Amino acid sequence: MNIFAKLIAERLNIAAKNVDGTLALIDEGCTTPFIARYRKERTGGLDEVQIGAISEQYARLKDIAKRKETIVKTISELGRMTPELEKRINETWEPATLEDIYLPYRPKRRTRAQVAREQGLEPLAQLLLLQRERDPERAAERFVKGDVADVAAALKGAQDIIAEQISEDERCRQTVRSAFRRQAIITSKVVKAKQDADEAQKFSDYFDWHEPLRRCSSHRLLAMRRGEAEGILRISISPDDEECVERLKRNLPQGPLQGGSACRRLLDEAVEDGYKRLLKPSIETEFTNLSKEQADDEAIRVFAENLRQLLLSAPLGQKRVMGIDPGFRTGCKVVCLDAQGNLLHHEAIFPHPPVNHRMQATVHVQQMIADYHIEAIAIGNGTASRETRSFIDDTVSGVSVFVVSEDGASIYSASKTAREEFPDEDVTVRGAVSIGRRLMDPLAELVKIDPKSIGVGQYQHDVDQTKLKQQLDQTVMSCVNSVGVNLNTASTHLLQYVSGLGPALARNIVDYRRENGPFTSRAQLKKVPRLGPSTYEQCAGFLRIPGAKNPLDNSAVHPESYKIVEQMASDQGCTVSDLITHKEKRAAIDPKRYVTTTVGLPTLNDIMQELEKPGRDPREQIEEFEFAKGIETVDDLSEGMELPGIVTNITNFGAFVDIGVHQDGLVHISQLADRYVKDPNQVVKLHQHVRVRVIEVDRRRGRIALSMKGLAN
Repeated sequence: MNIFAKLIAERLNIAAKNVDGTLALIDEGCTTPFIARYRKERTGGLDEVQIGAISEQYARLKDIAKRKETIVKTISELGRMTPELEKRINETWEPATLEDIYLPYRPKRRTRAQVAREQGLEPLAQLLLLQRERDPERAAERFVKGDVADVAAALKGAQDIIAEQISEDERCRQTVRSAFRRQAIITSKVVKAKQDADEAQKFSDYFDWHEPLRRCSSHRLLAMRRGEAEGILRISISPDDEECVERLKRNLPQGPLQGGSACRRLLDEAVEDGYKRLLKPSIETEFTNLSKEQADDEAIRVFAENLRQLLLSAPLGQKRVMGIDPGFRTGCKVVCLDAQGNLLHHEAIFPHPPVNHRMQATVHVQQMIADYHIEAIAIGNGTASRETRSFIDDTVSGVSVFVVSEDGASIYSASKTAREEFPDEDVTVRGAVSIGRRLMDPLAELVKIDPKSIGVGQYQHDVDQTKLKQQLDQTVMSCVNSVGVNLNTASTHLLQYVSGLGPALARNIVDYRRENGPFTSRAQLKKVPRLGPSTYEQCAGFLRIPGAKNPLDNSAVHPESYKIVEQMASDQGCTVSDLITHKEKRAAIDPKRYVTTTVGLPTLNDIMQELEKPGRDPREQIEEFEFAKGIETVDDLSEGMELPGIVTNITNFGAFVDIGVHQDGLVHISQLADRYVKDPNQVVKLHQHVRVRVIEVDRRRGRIALSMKGLAN
């Protein structure tokens, strides 16, 4: 078992053998969804979250290992490596400690201390540090030569050397780091010249703000950092400076002379200078970066969870849908789609002011519903959404109507993907098609859009973009593979997120399908150019073929397990289809009989569950929703009103709810329930239908405060 497995097991509190098995699979090129679903015996049944955490720790440790190699090489080239030092470096896996060890040897610019050393003042610094001179000025006279003009310059140079030594000393750095960790205060002040500017008002809460850094929430820290980046706020992080300096002084060697001595005074000055000029700025930068990284990680986690809920939103399924992108002046763009999402017809209607062709629009909508056998209507939730919903309710009966989030639809409509799908249509038609398709299958449509444009995160442009993209891509992959993908209808964009595939292989699959017709079996995938055995192993279990000759091809049973199912059927004297159809035949099976050295009960139990409902979609059923009538703008609201709403975004500090007035209200975390709530996700989910009470309307700032306390949800 390698050192990485042991370290990760300790950090994540997971059995070392399970971590070791997971690392081996990662090194083999297996994806997280594949490992979690089909290799439970080797991981001890770890889930995707645990496997993802192991993978993240593994990447970090490998980066630290590379850094160690660089450090060892650099120190060795300087001729200063010792067996003891190399042992310390090899045994250290904390980045901050590793950098502390390396700091005295790290190449640096020409500092004041370096200049003093070049002037021969290091022996004087040692005399001061050990406090062996009763008269330091007299001792300094011996060093007045060359570039050292006088005694004062000699002593100052010696103090510069001591200050740098203190700033690079491991124990001193840990002393200050500990103080930052325990008591650092983050302070935000407005830049006076920007205080009255309009763009500064959104940061007004932080014009004069301070709190312990360890209690500063992710969203507050990111808000302050955004204000700093825009030149509106100045941010600082600091512990108790006096206490830090006193602690550092206690770290000094205690010589024969006492506190009031000249040596001690010079040392104290050096300590204060080393702390304020070198050590504190260094540790403040470290904690600035660390707190930002932690805030980023939390914001990304929240974003990823919201994205997961959005992608796994309930689908309507394959129905004939009318999609409407509502508008006033430019009208409502209407599209009619078949059950596969293909565009059959589009036109614009103008039921609202200023055109007001309501009667004509009524006739056209009714005609389209009849001509294209429309079964459901999807209305975008942007401008004129409420008015369009009201118009449709007055016009149509017997057809289900849904309001759909159109976040990112404009991004999609102008994208290369949309141009490839609809080269002859303009952006308004493409946007309406996206709205309609989102109702049918949110996952299949939303994978075409950059997740950052979907509107379910906060401060997504302020966090580490590489980390954000990596986490969101992993979330999309997890969702796609948990649902499964129809091999014969999936787009290139959906297929590229299937385990083991990517853009190139997804394109090859679509091209093969176009040239050879629909896939009739999973095994046919092996004929796709550049799709080799290992890729087939990774992807096959997540691809579905409805109507395939072998019913297992439309299930989550992996092809490597087909023989097991066939043996089960044979033992029951029936076909695989009979095994799926007849509950009593499945009930007669004892999975333990089929355990082998490579296939254990976890896999066999998964197979039995899948045989009960092969190809089952894990997503919930969609429900219709309607806003309160007569409530269409903020001016229609008053405190105490109870209204229906839809959760549109979830943050650490609460949930945003659309109540139909073109401005989402906030249910603060303290107002989510009649009990203490630590995480809003414990109470609400994205797109959940809820009842809320209006508790405050701030029309000047455009804010609506809501509560769910005392309401049945």
